[in-house]
Amino acid sequence: MPIKNLADRWGGVSITLHWLTALMILGLVVVGFLMQELAKSPTKIQVYGLHKSIGLTVLALTVLRLLWRLFAGVPAPVPGMPRWQVWASNASHGALYVVLLAMPLSGWLYNSASGFPLKWFGLFALPKLSGYDAQVKAFALGAHETLFLVLAAIVTVHALAAFKHHYFDRDRTLVRMLPLLKPPAPAARDTDPGV
Repeated sequence: MPIKNLADRWGGVSITLHWLTALMILGLVVVGFLMQELAKSPTKIQVYGLHKSIGLTVLALTVLRLLWRLFAGVPAPVPGMPRWQVWASNASHGALYVVLLAMPLSGWLYNSASGFPLKWFGLFALPKLSGYDAQVKAFALGAHETLFLVLAAIVTVHALAAFKHHYFDRDRTLVRMLPLLKPPAPAARDTDPGV
């Protein structure tokens, strides 16, 4: 597998960053729901700390992914893809990157406006984005929750589109991001001898 993206496939760095980000987001969702159910305790503080650290890691990975896209480029659309699908793909990827940047930043802002320190896995502290402010705290929390719903919608559409390309269009869109996946079999042609 090439490291850099090629015209017809994603390279190893892009694939690794994509799936690492996806796994971290899944972990954030699980931890996010879990931490709300915990009683106030040292364990809850540790779980919140884990959620914040993973969120900051997603923010860093997203910046890295954007920089890598600038350096390595992106593969061309699969042959035969309609122009509207290319546009929709570009728009959804753009929206996904905006949310992957905005969501961790809104969490960071919420943490800052709540007056809590922010440490990445306990290794080093990050600067506050705001002093204690109840209005900023409420805004940031609302933004964080809304962005979660937007992210869930975009990821769902993204996954459904990938499955559509693989199982209905039978093209290599999904295989380019999942290289161990077997390429789809070509669609059966109409073999009626009367045609």
